[in-house]
This record gives sequence, structure tokens and C-alpha cells, in this order.
Amino acid sequence: MPFARRLLSPVRRRAAQALAVTGAAALLLTGCGSSGSSSSGSSTAASPAADAAGGGKGGSGDKRTVKDATGKAVEVPAEPKRIVTLTQEDLDAVLALGVKPVGITNGQGLAEPPAYLKDKVQGVPVVGNLLQPVMDKVIAAKPDLILAGDMQDEQVLKQLREITPATLVTMAPTDDWKLAFRGIGNAVNKLDQANRVIGDYEAKAAKAGGELSRNKGAAVSIVRWNPTGPSWMEKKQFASGVALDMGLTRPAAQDKDGNAHSPALSLEKLGEIDGDWLFLSTLTDDGKAALKDVQSKPAYQELGAVKNNHTVTVDGSVWSTRGGPLAADVVIGDFSKALGGN
Repeated sequence: MPFARRLLSPVRRRAAQALAVTGAAALLLTGCGSSGSSSSGSSTAASPAADAAGGGKGGSGDKRTVKDATGKAVEVPAEPKRIVTLTQEDLDAVLALGVKPVGITNGQGLAEPPAYLKDKVQGVPVVGNLLQPVMDKVIAAKPDLILAGDMQDEQVLKQLREITPATLVTMAPTDDWKLAFRGIGNAVNKLDQANRVIGDYEAKAAKAGGELSRNKGAAVSIVRWNPTGPSWMEKKQFASGVALDMGLTRPAAQDKDGNAHSPALSLEKLGEIDGDWLFLSTLTDDGKAALKDVQSKPAYQELGAVKNNHTVTVDGSVWSTRGGPLAADVVIGDFSKALGGN
């Protein structure tokens, strides 16, 4: 699935509201429905489908029932041993919980795993591109749990559930990364640890924001440059949320709730991306070319952040995703490096 399909337009976002409410509620139930101990789940035999794929054989064979992001009740191993992740958000989450998966997909807009996670997944088989698993490769990984991100293709989900019924959609359209991470934490029976990870992140973000000296509370513009032009990120989008957790603010034009990106802007509306600081990312070579082209134009050169030399290029495969704890750590580092010495 191309990465663009994962970034909701305003129209798709409105259409997704009902599903989003269901998804958020489901994950909240998931997050609260288990004590984090395998004894909280019922004990049943591993499913024949899982056994046929080589899955369902971790631990003692005990099972727990959790709800995924769509509200679907799914039986999962009490102590999953062979996890396949289909998005980098799922991968980020399990790695943050100290779990190394047995199969992963390439990063968003990439033909390889995300650079910020590569050293942690050396030797782990790649089973396809983002949300585009190659079924033979998934079967070869012998999963007892598949984390399917925001997969919406029912045919693909059906095929995955034939490999192992323990296949979970982990993100609803407008869920934030913390909610999705708690749901994943519960799915792998590490909810208490997930809550600690979030607490540690929030403390780190607040501390880093308090150390920004002159740039404390600065208005930061967060922009992804597409081949068709720039899109700024709404306040609840991942990188924007990290900025707010650090006590930073957003420019007035970008002070909008939501977790998507604005429509691509024309040169006439380029002022919307201005701020005290401008953080720019791209996801494709065409996007990089479009950004390079506009940087020589008066409309770009007249931006206050550009005039003040307050523009920073960041990794789009981190900043433009749905996010996770390890990605959040990268974003905090990027903000601190850029803003801490000024």
C-alpha cells in the first residue's frame, strides 16, 4: 500500500470519525482489560490454523482474549514468541517493549527498514513492504501473532488470519501513537511496561522542553514536502504531539486539531508554513526535488524562518509516520539539537 494512503485527507478524516471512536474505545478496553499477567487470560488449545503455520506454539499454549483497534475480540498467545509486524509503528512499539520480531516490513516510503530502527532488526527477515505482506514470507516466519497496523484490506486480513487467527489491527484511523502503543502492549502481555515507557517519554519530553532556553515555547512549523507542494501537520499528528509535550507551540495557521496533514499548499499560500522555526521532511525523491526547486523562489525566501536561518531538515520516515516511543525519542533529539543552542 503506498504511503500516501495512510495520511488522511480532511474528507477521509471526517468519514473516519465513527470508526475512529470505535477504535479508540476498543483500544481503551484493550488497555484496561488485562492486568498484564498471562494468568488473566483463559487457557485453550492452540488453533489448528496457527499450528499449520508453525505458530501458536509459544509458551505453555495459554491464550488471552484482547480487543483490537476495530473492537474485534481476538484470541492471542498469553506469551507470544514469534511476532510479525506489518508497519514500522508496530515494529517501533515491540522493540520499545524489548521484543524482537521474527518478520518485519519495510518503512513508510522506503525499500528497506526505517533507518532509525535498522540496527535493532539486523538479521530479521523482511516479509514485504508497508502493509503489503508477501504471504509466503509471512508463513515462513511461523508467526504466533501478527500486528497488522492500520490494515483496512479485508482480503489481506483474511489471508493473514488463515496463517494465524491471532492477527490484530492495531491502529484506528485517528488513534494517536500512545493509544495504539498501549493496545500493542496489552496484545503482547506487557501493558504495565507500555505504561512505564509512556511515562518515561512524557518526563523526557517535558525535561527537554524546559531546557530550550531562548526557544522555550517557540512556534514550530512542521511540514512534509510532497511532489505537489508542502503540507503542514495538524496538532494531534505524531511529531506535532511531541512538540506540544515539550511545551512548544504551533503557528496560528497550523493551530488545528486533528492527526492528519493539510492539503498540499500552492506558492500563494506558502505563508501558512512559516513559524519561529520550520522543520521540513520529505518521503520520496520527488518530494526532495520539489523542495529543492522551491527553495530558490521568492515566496520561500521571504518566509521569516528562512530569513532567520531557522529551517531544519528532518527524517520524513520518522516525523511523517503515526509514531511510536523510539520515533518520539528521535523527534525529541531533533528538536533539542535545533533549538537548544539558540
